[in-house]
Amino acid sequence: MAAMRSGLFVEDSVIRRVNRESVLPLLGGMRALLMQIAHPQVAAGVDEHSDFRRHPVRRLRRTLLMTMAIVFGDRDTARAAARAVNQVHARVRGEGYQALDPDLLLWVHSTLVDTALVTYETFVQRLAPHEREDFYQESKLPGELLGIARDHFPERLDDFEAYIDSMITGGSVKVDARSLELAREIRRPRLRLLPGAAMIPFDVVTAGLLHPVLREQFELPWGRGHQRAFGIAVKTLPRLLALTPSVVRVWPRPGQSVNLKAVTS
Repeated sequence: MAAMRSGLFVEDSVIRRVNRESVLPLLGGMRALLMQIAHPQVAAGVDEHSDFRRHPVRRLRRTLLMTMAIVFGDRDTARAAARAVNQVHARVRGEGYQALDPDLLLWVHSTLVDTALVTYETFVQRLAPHEREDFYQESKLPGELLGIARDHFPERLDDFEAYIDSMITGGSVKVDARSLELAREIRRPRLRLLPGAAMIPFDVVTAGLLHPVLREQFELPWGRGHQRAFGIAVKTLPRLLALTPSVVRVWPRPGQSVNLKAVTS
């Protein structure tokens, strides 16, 4: 058997440890999507250049698969995945926006990095301060492949967290009417086998994970019952995950690479 070609990250890197937890997109995916479309220019881009309104889950799936290819694939797979994304972005432009705008790229990338950290530490386990910093620094490489210059990133994790907060509390991120419309499609996607009520628990988790400003702007319910339900989830899910065999809980398993053709088919 041929030796596995090396990827962009070593097997024990924190970015691989965090991103292989299958629960992250399930519990944090809606948060990432809402953060993205809270930026009016990003909302315009996905609304005018994709099937987002009809199939919002597809964007999350494509994003997840490309992330897995970049983080876990060999170097050729990672670069091919990034090229595929960049080619799509090159065609996305409209009045007042273009997808290759470095500021928009940085925001979209940041929503994924921030959501991965928040969701992992809420429902899997806390990271040591140096692990959190390592995760952020490692996350810059996928961002660079997707067109963000190294000097455009906030330098350290503290700077990154300040950037996220400033974008939400006084920057370009502000939920508008289109964002609200798209959010309704995200929160109640057209899933043939599941009634809309099945998405209520994900509403609660998303509301609990979101920045309070965005939670309010997206008009997510957050009464005492919702807060209590979220608190129960935070206490019980990490215990359940700790008891779940890794063969079920993580993908790809340590030592298993990712093939671009497999994840894009």
